[in-house]
Amino acid sequence: MWIFTKHGFFSAVCSRQGNGEHGQPIDLNRIMVRARVRDDLETLQKRFPELLADCQIQESADTDYAFRLFLPKVTWVEVVAGLADETDYDNFKSEVAQHQDKAAVAY
Repeated sequence: MWIFTKHGFFSAVCSRQGNGEHGQPIDLNRIMVRARVRDDLETLQKRFPELLADCQIQESADTDYAFRLFLPKVTWVEVVAGLADETDYDNFKSEVAQHQDKAAVAY
């Protein structure tokens, strides 16, 4: 799932079981939230500290989405519901410009 928010751009997928390497079966109960910009995940953590404060951002070199958070799927559902609930604008592009550096919005 791709999700564009005023806090950043994220790709969320099921993580893999075990050590997370390719070839491992997926874990339907755990989500890997990926971002191209570390600040996007940090901003998301600041917005949802009660849900994401204990998640450490991991960095993976040589990938499209170098920054990652791993969390239970039930937690991700709460985050996404919170993001949907806070929608209070009629123009997404203008809203993003108010929250982020225009240079960083080059996704």
